Amino acid sequence: MQHKHPIAGIGAVVIHNHKVLLVKRAKPPKQGLWCIPGGKIRFGENLQQAAEREIQEETGVVIKAGEPVYVFDVIDNDKFHYVVVDLLAEYISGTVKPNDDASDAKWFAIHEIELPDIDLETKTLLRKLMTQRLDFLQ
Repeated sequence: MQHKHPIAGIGAVVIHNHKVLLVKRAKPPKQGLWCIPGGKIRFGENLQQAAEREIQEETGVVIKAGEPVYVFDVIDNDKFHYVVVDLLAEYISGTVKPNDDASDAKWFAIHEIELPDIDLETKTLLRKLMTQRLDFLQ
């Protein structure tokens, strides 16, 4: 399905017990890769509301979304163009279980982010956060 305009997407970097929450994408884009959880922003939602809803729907985890930390495009000229805004988020509650567009969901330790099946944008974002924030995942 081709869109004439980019679609706004949202993601949340959720840290808990020195680990980051990732989901294995069940559908394109990035199907089969581990990524920051998220999805499409609904009309009328602000970034934080969209992130809080999407992360709960996709992983069962309740978060408090914060400020944007990373923005990128996902473009397949024949199929889609997403502009994704990733926010930092605080873990509030919940046990991780994959739902919605996720075939799996789990917490990853910092040494695991270089695994080959973790999405390149996710690696780039987490590396950036580690260099900017000394306490990130430590």
